Amino acid sequence: MRYHPALMDELNLLLHFDLDTTQQGIKVHHDADPSMVQAAARLHEKGLITQADGGYLTELGRETAEHAQAMLGLLKEPAPA
Repeated sequence: MRYHPALMDELNLLLHFDLDTTQQGIKVHHDADPSMVQAAARLHEKGLITQADGGYLTELGRETAEHAQAMLGLLKEPAPA
């Protein structure tokens, strides 16, 4: 299985959540990029966020977002020396 664009959109959306607090969610407005609107709907269908247009992370969503942020940290390009 490969990372396809729709999955990348979901991962990118998860990166918008602040993992330092459970009291802050996100809102994906109806006029946002259609790929982000669709990604939010899919994450909601998967039970990772509380609302189809964002909301808060569920317990599973928080775990997934933690993994997404960790993966990004491991894979990003190192700073030039």
